[in-house]
Amino acid sequence: MTQETAPAPQQSARRGTVLEVFRVFLKLGVTSFGGPIAHIGYFRDELIQRRKWLDDDEYADLVALSQFLPGPASSQVGFGMGLYRAGPAGAIAAFVGFTLPSAILLVAFAYGASLVHGVVGDGVLNGLKIVAVAIVAQAVWGMARTLTPDRQRAAIAVVATLLALLQTGAVGQIGALVIGAIAGLVFCRTAKNTTSSMIRFPVSRIAGVICLSLFIVFLAGLPVLASVTGSGAVELFDAFYRAGALVFGGGHVVLPLLQSGVVDTGWVTPDQFLTGYGAAQAVPGPLFTFAAYLGALSTTGPGGIAGAAIALIGVFLPGFLILIGVLPFWNAFRTRLWAQALMRGANAAVVGILAAALYDPVFTTAITGPGPFVLALVCFVLLISWRLPPWAVVIAGALGGIVLALVG
Repeated sequence: MTQETAPAPQQSARRGTVLEVFRVFLKLGVTSFGGPIAHIGYFRDELIQRRKWLDDDEYADLVALSQFLPGPASSQVGFGMGLYRAGPAGAIAAFVGFTLPSAILLVAFAYGASLVHGVVGDGVLNGLKIVAVAIVAQAVWGMARTLTPDRQRAAIAVVATLLALLQTGAVGQIGALVIGAIAGLVFCRTAKNTTSSMIRFPVSRIAGVICLSLFIVFLAGLPVLASVTGSGAVELFDAFYRAGALVFGGGHVVLPLLQSGVVDTGWVTPDQFLTGYGAAQAVPGPLFTFAAYLGALSTTGPGGIAGAAIALIGVFLPGFLILIGVLPFWNAFRTRLWAQALMRGANAAVVGILAAALYDPVFTTAITGPGPFVLALVCFVLLISWRLPPWAVVIAGALGGIVLALVG
């Protein structure tokens, strides 16, 4: 009885309000530049280190799960954090807070707002890329200290890094996680039961089955519904739902699917697509909000704000449905001692995957010479030693990017 009831006080102590979740994720939505891997670093700094919503092991479990599932990885992590902190309403608050800023900016751009061009605009964009190097490096550094405390897990992380670099994309990431989990099962067994510190989401098995069923029904039924009704709105929703349902890892991986869905069909011109993609790089928050820009411009469906809303919900919905569907079974799975050993290996592999992403594409894209390297180093020191908040480092990086552009 004592072991079964012990986790309850810890769980209740970690509950928060919907408004709290919305405020925190709105702040993250305004300040989180650099793509999904960098977002994981921002989340860790704000929610794990500063606010202590979870510990590193629990957070890494959620990150590992998001890597296994299709959908926008960083948004799934944020959705899961909101769900844990304040229930279903908290999950929606996290999604809205994190997504709304970039969605508004990109819809405004679709209506004719122009990007800043020239030396200053290019400098800001490059500076933001350099900041992402520091953010990801901080995440790798902090998670490695917690999740690879022994030789076995450090070795798993190194092997995962190598695998993720040799085989880029979702295949390499999922392969690294699977091999890391198997290695953990073999080399990371312990008699210690750690279920008392595990994250438990407020999702029943019935709710999980319903969400998994809806995921499949939408995926199979939307094309049929679009064909039968001839509705442009349904056709638009179907195209973005399929893109969100079939992409692993999120971020830039979704771009080919979006291009085939809206450019190849003639709904959006290639120039509009590429211009919007450039704009998406300059705004914070999830890259999946690029869908709002495309939905606003699409010649199929209502277009405008209504089209943006349809596209945005369509591209995010499948990832959230499958996450909720898997969570209750994930909890039961992780109570087993052998499963905990498996997760130790998977968590170590997460560190390796982050390290691989730190090198390619984050480092290789942003660090093009001595100047960018020094700026990234300065931003890293500001985060690690000076302990400045990420939003302040983002500003410093943007200003540093302008300086580099002017003297370059």
